[in-house]
Amino acid sequence: MSSTERTEKTTEKTPVTVIGLGNMGSALAATLLEHGHPTTVWNRSAAKAEPFADRGAVVAATPGEAVAASSLIIACVLDYDALYEVMDAAGPLAGKALVNLTSGAPEQADEAAARARSLGLGYLDGAIMTTPPGVGNPEMMFLYSGSADVFEAHRPALAALGDPLYLGAEPGHASLYDVALLGLMWSAFTGWLHGTAVVAGDATKAADFTAVAVRWLTHAVAGFLVTYASQVDAGRYPGDDATVDVQIAAIGHLIHAAADRGVDTALPELLKATMERASAAGHGSDSYASVIEVLRKASQNGAAM
Repeated sequence: MSSTERTEKTTEKTPVTVIGLGNMGSALAATLLEHGHPTTVWNRSAAKAEPFADRGAVVAATPGEAVAASSLIIACVLDYDALYEVMDAAGPLAGKALVNLTSGAPEQADEAAARARSLGLGYLDGAIMTTPPGVGNPEMMFLYSGSADVFEAHRPALAALGDPLYLGAEPGHASLYDVALLGLMWSAFTGWLHGTAVVAGDATKAADFTAVAVRWLTHAVAGFLVTYASQVDAGRYPGDDATVDVQIAAIGHLIHAAADRGVDTALPELLKATMERASAAGHGSDSYASVIEVLRKASQNGAAM
Protein backbone atom coordinates (compact mmCIF):
# COMPACT_ATOMS: atom_id res chain seq x y z
CA MET A 1 0.00 0.00 0.00
CA SER A 2 1.42 3.38 -1.03
CA SER A 3 1.69 6.33 1.37
CA THR A 4 -1.11 8.05 -0.56
CA GLU A 5 -3.37 5.03 -0.17
CA ARG A 6 -2.57 4.85 3.54
CA THR A 7 -3.45 8.56 3.94
CA GLU A 8 -6.71 8.13 2.05
CA LYS A 9 -7.63 5.12 4.17
CA THR A 10 -6.97 6.90 7.47
CA THR A 11 -9.02 9.89 6.37
CA GLU A 12 -12.06 7.88 5.26
CA LYS A 13 -15.21 9.08 6.97
CA THR A 14 -17.91 6.76 8.24
CA PRO A 15 -21.09 6.84 6.16
CA VAL A 16 -23.99 7.94 8.33
CA THR A 17 -27.76 7.86 7.88
CA VAL A 18 -29.78 10.54 9.66
CA ILE A 19 -33.43 9.71 10.32
CA GLY A 20 -35.57 12.77 11.09
CA LEU A 21 -34.97 16.28 9.77
CA GLY A 22 -36.62 18.58 12.25
CA ASN A 23 -34.57 21.51 13.50
CA MET A 24 -32.20 19.30 15.45
CA GLY A 25 -32.01 16.48 12.92
CA SER A 26 -31.26 18.99 10.18
CA ALA A 27 -28.42 20.43 12.26
CA LEU A 28 -27.01 16.94 12.79
CA ALA A 29 -27.11 16.11 9.08
CA ALA A 30 -25.62 19.45 8.06
CA THR A 31 -22.76 19.05 10.54
CA LEU A 32 -21.93 15.54 9.37
CA LEU A 33 -21.84 16.76 5.77
CA GLU A 34 -19.57 19.65 6.75
CA HIS A 35 -17.18 17.15 8.33
CA GLY A 36 -17.04 15.06 5.19
CA HIS A 37 -19.18 12.09 6.23
CA PRO A 38 -21.11 10.50 3.36
CA THR A 39 -24.62 11.21 4.60
CA THR A 40 -27.96 9.70 3.74
CA VAL A 41 -31.10 11.38 5.04
CA TRP A 42 -34.72 10.37 5.39
CA ASN A 43 -37.70 12.28 6.74
CA ARG A 44 -41.39 11.44 6.86
CA SER A 45 -42.07 14.69 5.00
CA ALA A 46 -39.86 14.43 1.91
CA ALA A 47 -39.82 18.21 1.36
CA LYS A 48 -37.55 18.67 4.38
CA ALA A 49 -34.99 16.31 2.87
CA GLU A 50 -34.77 17.93 -0.56
CA PRO A 51 -32.41 20.81 0.41
CA PHE A 52 -29.83 18.28 1.60
CA ALA A 53 -29.45 16.82 -1.89
CA ASP A 54 -27.92 20.11 -3.01
CA ARG A 55 -25.43 19.84 -0.13
CA GLY A 56 -24.24 16.39 -1.18
CA ALA A 57 -26.49 14.10 0.84
CA VAL A 58 -28.29 11.10 -0.55
CA VAL A 59 -32.03 11.46 -0.01
CA ALA A 60 -33.58 8.06 0.71
CA ALA A 61 -37.10 7.37 -0.45
CA THR A 62 -37.92 4.92 2.35
CA PRO A 63 -36.65 4.01 5.82
CA GLY A 64 -35.38 0.72 4.41
CA GLU A 65 -33.34 2.50 1.77
CA ALA A 66 -31.98 4.91 4.38
CA VAL A 67 -30.91 2.18 6.79
CA ALA A 68 -29.35 0.06 4.04
CA ALA A 69 -27.05 2.93 3.07
CA SER A 70 -24.98 3.08 6.27
CA SER A 71 -23.76 0.99 9.15
CA LEU A 72 -24.36 3.93 11.50
CA ILE A 73 -27.89 5.29 11.84
CA ILE A 74 -28.60 8.41 13.87
CA ALA A 75 -32.26 8.95 14.72
CA CYS A 76 -33.72 12.21 15.97
CA VAL A 77 -37.48 11.97 15.60
CA LEU A 78 -40.55 13.27 17.43
CA ASP A 79 -40.86 10.52 20.02
CA TYR A 80 -40.21 6.83 20.65
CA ASP A 81 -43.40 5.77 18.86
CA ALA A 82 -42.09 7.47 15.73
CA LEU A 83 -38.75 5.72 16.23
CA TYR A 84 -40.43 2.31 16.45
CA GLU A 85 -42.42 3.01 13.28
CA VAL A 86 -39.17 3.65 11.44
CA MET A 87 -37.52 0.54 12.90
CA ASP A 88 -40.49 -1.62 11.92
CA ALA A 89 -40.50 -0.23 8.37
CA ALA A 90 -36.74 -0.41 7.83
CA GLY A 91 -36.38 -4.12 7.19
CA PRO A 92 -33.30 -6.08 8.35
CA LEU A 93 -31.30 -4.19 11.00
CA ALA A 94 -28.91 -6.85 12.28
CA GLY A 95 -25.30 -5.69 12.39
CA LYS A 96 -26.20 -2.01 12.19
CA ALA A 97 -25.61 0.55 14.94
CA LEU A 98 -28.42 2.87 16.03
CA VAL A 99 -27.61 6.07 17.93
CA ASN A 100 -30.93 7.37 19.19
CA LEU A 101 -30.98 11.10 19.92
CA THR A 102 -34.77 11.24 20.34
CA SER A 103 -35.81 12.91 23.60
CA GLY A 104 -37.57 10.70 26.11
CA ALA A 105 -37.60 9.16 29.56
CA PRO A 106 -34.94 6.75 30.86
CA GLU A 107 -37.45 3.89 30.85
CA GLN A 108 -38.16 4.49 27.17
CA ALA A 109 -34.44 4.22 26.43
CA ASP A 110 -34.34 0.88 28.25
CA GLU A 111 -37.27 -0.38 26.18
CA ALA A 112 -35.69 0.80 22.93
CA ALA A 113 -32.44 -0.95 23.82
CA ALA A 114 -34.32 -4.19 24.44
CA ARG A 115 -36.06 -3.89 21.07
CA ALA A 116 -32.73 -3.23 19.39
CA ARG A 117 -31.16 -6.32 20.96
CA SER A 118 -34.01 -8.47 19.71
CA LEU A 119 -33.25 -7.24 16.19
CA GLY A 120 -29.49 -7.75 16.42
CA LEU A 121 -29.02 -3.99 16.34
CA GLY A 122 -26.32 -2.22 18.34
CA TYR A 123 -27.93 0.53 20.43
CA LEU A 124 -26.66 3.74 21.94
CA ASP A 125 -29.01 6.26 23.53
CA GLY A 126 -28.07 9.91 23.59
CA ALA A 127 -28.98 13.35 24.85
CA ILE A 128 -28.02 16.57 23.08
CA MET A 129 -27.05 19.20 25.62
CA THR A 130 -27.37 22.16 23.28
CA THR A 131 -29.79 23.78 20.85
CA PRO A 132 -29.45 23.26 17.06
CA PRO A 133 -27.05 26.22 16.54
CA GLY A 134 -24.62 24.60 18.99
CA VAL A 135 -24.33 21.32 17.05
CA GLY A 136 -20.76 20.95 15.79
CA ASN A 137 -19.28 23.07 18.58
CA PRO A 138 -16.67 20.90 20.36
CA GLU A 139 -17.51 22.64 23.64
CA MET A 140 -21.09 21.32 23.58
CA MET A 141 -21.72 17.96 25.27
CA PHE A 142 -23.52 15.02 23.74
CA LEU A 143 -24.28 12.39 26.39
CA TYR A 144 -24.37 8.70 25.47
CA SER A 145 -25.23 5.47 27.26
CA GLY A 146 -25.72 1.91 26.14
CA SER A 147 -23.39 -0.17 24.01
CA ALA A 148 -19.73 0.65 24.69
CA ASP A 149 -18.83 -1.13 21.44
CA VAL A 150 -21.07 1.18 19.41
CA PHE A 151 -19.69 4.24 21.20
CA GLU A 152 -16.04 3.32 20.61
CA ALA A 153 -16.58 2.19 17.02
CA HIS A 154 -18.30 5.44 16.05
CA ARG A 155 -16.66 7.94 18.39
CA PRO A 156 -15.04 9.91 15.49
CA ALA A 157 -18.39 10.48 13.78
CA LEU A 158 -20.06 11.36 17.09
CA ALA A 159 -17.24 13.80 17.88
CA ALA A 160 -18.15 15.76 14.75
CA LEU A 161 -21.43 16.67 16.44
CA GLY A 162 -19.97 17.81 19.76
CA ASP A 163 -17.98 16.50 22.70
CA PRO A 164 -19.12 12.86 23.19
CA LEU A 165 -19.39 11.80 26.85
CA TYR A 166 -20.06 8.11 27.58
CA LEU A 167 -22.04 7.50 30.79
CA GLY A 168 -21.99 3.72 30.90
CA ALA A 169 -23.82 0.64 29.71
CA GLU A 170 -27.22 1.41 31.28
CA PRO A 171 -29.23 2.73 28.27
CA GLY A 172 -31.34 5.16 30.31
CA HIS A 173 -28.46 7.06 31.91
CA ALA A 174 -28.15 9.64 29.14
CA SER A 175 -31.85 10.48 29.43
CA LEU A 176 -31.59 10.55 33.23
CA TYR A 177 -28.69 12.99 33.11
CA ASP A 178 -30.59 15.01 30.53
CA VAL A 179 -33.64 15.62 32.73
CA ALA A 180 -31.49 16.23 35.82
CA LEU A 181 -29.36 18.79 33.97
CA LEU A 182 -32.43 20.48 32.55
CA GLY A 183 -33.78 20.77 36.09
CA LEU A 184 -30.53 22.44 37.09
CA MET A 185 -30.77 24.78 34.11
CA TRP A 186 -34.36 25.81 34.80
CA SER A 187 -33.59 26.37 38.47
CA ALA A 188 -30.55 28.47 37.59
CA PHE A 189 -32.45 30.46 34.96
CA THR A 190 -35.33 31.15 37.34
CA GLY A 191 -33.00 32.12 40.17
CA TRP A 192 -31.12 34.48 37.86
CA LEU A 193 -34.35 36.01 36.58
CA HIS A 194 -35.60 36.48 40.13
CA GLY A 195 -32.35 38.16 41.15
CA THR A 196 -32.49 40.33 38.04
CA ALA A 197 -36.02 41.40 38.95
CA VAL A 198 -34.92 42.29 42.48
CA VAL A 199 -31.99 44.48 41.42
CA ALA A 200 -34.09 46.01 38.64
CA GLY A 201 -36.24 47.41 41.43
CA ASP A 202 -33.36 49.82 42.03
CA ALA A 203 -32.89 50.56 38.30
CA THR A 204 -30.01 48.12 37.80
CA LYS A 205 -29.73 46.78 34.24
CA ALA A 206 -29.86 43.03 33.69
CA ALA A 207 -26.53 43.12 31.82
CA ASP A 208 -24.77 44.81 34.74
CA PHE A 209 -26.13 42.35 37.29
CA THR A 210 -25.38 39.38 35.02
CA ALA A 211 -21.71 40.28 34.64
CA VAL A 212 -21.33 40.04 38.40
CA ALA A 213 -23.53 36.93 38.64
CA VAL A 214 -21.55 34.98 36.04
CA ARG A 215 -18.26 35.78 37.75
CA TRP A 216 -19.67 34.66 41.12
CA LEU A 217 -21.17 31.47 39.71
CA THR A 218 -17.94 30.58 37.92
CA HIS A 219 -15.44 31.24 40.67
CA ALA A 220 -17.42 30.63 43.87
CA VAL A 221 -20.62 28.65 43.36
CA ALA A 222 -19.01 26.06 41.06
CA GLY A 223 -16.47 25.33 43.77
CA PHE A 224 -19.23 24.72 46.30
CA LEU A 225 -20.83 22.18 43.96
CA VAL A 226 -17.60 20.17 43.81
CA THR A 227 -17.18 20.32 47.60
CA TYR A 228 -20.79 19.42 48.28
CA ALA A 229 -20.71 16.50 45.81
CA SER A 230 -18.09 14.78 47.98
CA GLN A 231 -20.22 15.40 51.07
CA VAL A 232 -23.32 13.94 49.39
CA ASP A 233 -21.43 10.82 48.33
CA ALA A 234 -20.06 10.39 51.85
CA GLY A 235 -23.37 11.19 53.56
CA ARG A 236 -21.58 13.64 55.89
CA TYR A 237 -22.20 17.39 55.81
CA PRO A 238 -19.70 19.33 57.94
CA GLY A 239 -21.05 22.83 58.46
CA ASP A 240 -17.68 24.53 58.29
CA ASP A 241 -18.63 27.00 55.55
CA ALA A 242 -22.21 28.14 56.10
CA THR A 243 -24.84 26.08 57.90
CA VAL A 244 -28.44 25.52 56.91
CA ASP A 245 -29.60 27.74 59.78
CA VAL A 246 -27.34 30.56 58.59
CA GLN A 247 -28.77 30.18 55.08
CA ILE A 248 -32.32 30.36 56.47
CA ALA A 249 -31.52 33.70 58.05
CA ALA A 250 -29.85 34.95 54.87
CA ILE A 251 -32.73 34.04 52.56
CA GLY A 252 -35.03 36.03 54.79
CA HIS A 253 -33.17 39.14 53.61
CA LEU A 254 -33.85 38.21 49.99
CA ILE A 255 -37.55 37.70 50.70
CA HIS A 256 -37.71 41.09 52.41
CA ALA A 257 -35.85 42.87 49.58
CA ALA A 258 -38.02 41.25 46.93
CA ALA A 259 -41.26 42.09 48.73
CA ASP A 260 -40.20 45.73 49.19
CA ARG A 261 -39.67 46.01 45.42
CA GLY A 262 -42.90 44.32 44.44
CA VAL A 263 -41.17 41.16 43.21
CA ASP A 264 -42.85 37.79 43.63
CA THR A 265 -41.48 35.90 46.65
CA ALA A 266 -42.80 32.42 45.86
CA LEU A 267 -39.40 31.08 44.75
CA PRO A 268 -37.36 32.16 47.81
CA GLU A 269 -40.25 31.17 50.09
CA LEU A 270 -40.13 27.67 48.58
CA LEU A 271 -36.38 27.50 49.08
CA LYS A 272 -36.70 28.71 52.66
CA ALA A 273 -39.38 26.12 53.41
CA THR A 274 -37.10 23.37 52.08
CA MET A 275 -34.21 24.63 54.23
CA GLU A 276 -36.51 24.71 57.25
CA ARG A 277 -37.50 21.09 56.63
CA ALA A 278 -33.81 20.18 56.59
CA SER A 279 -33.23 22.07 59.83
CA ALA A 280 -36.22 20.40 61.49
CA ALA A 281 -34.77 17.03 60.44
CA GLY A 282 -31.62 17.79 62.43
CA HIS A 283 -29.44 19.40 59.77
CA GLY A 284 -29.51 22.99 60.99
CA SER A 285 -25.80 22.97 61.86
CA ASP A 286 -24.83 21.03 58.72
CA SER A 287 -23.79 22.41 55.35
CA TYR A 288 -26.33 23.28 52.67
CA ALA A 289 -25.57 19.95 50.99
CA SER A 290 -27.60 18.26 53.73
CA VAL A 291 -30.78 19.61 52.13
CA ILE A 292 -30.53 16.62 49.78
CA GLU A 293 -31.73 14.45 52.67
CA VAL A 294 -35.20 16.04 52.57
CA LEU A 295 -35.21 16.17 48.77
CA ARG A 296 -34.62 12.43 48.51
CA LYS A 297 -37.02 11.62 51.36
CA ALA A 298 -40.01 11.12 49.06
CA SER A 299 -38.28 8.36 47.10
CA GLN A 300 -37.15 6.67 50.31
CA ASN A 301 -40.67 6.80 51.73
CA GLY A 302 -42.07 5.42 48.49
CA ALA A 303 -39.63 2.51 48.58
CA ALA A 304 -40.59 1.73 52.15
CA MET A 305 -44.34 1.61 51.46
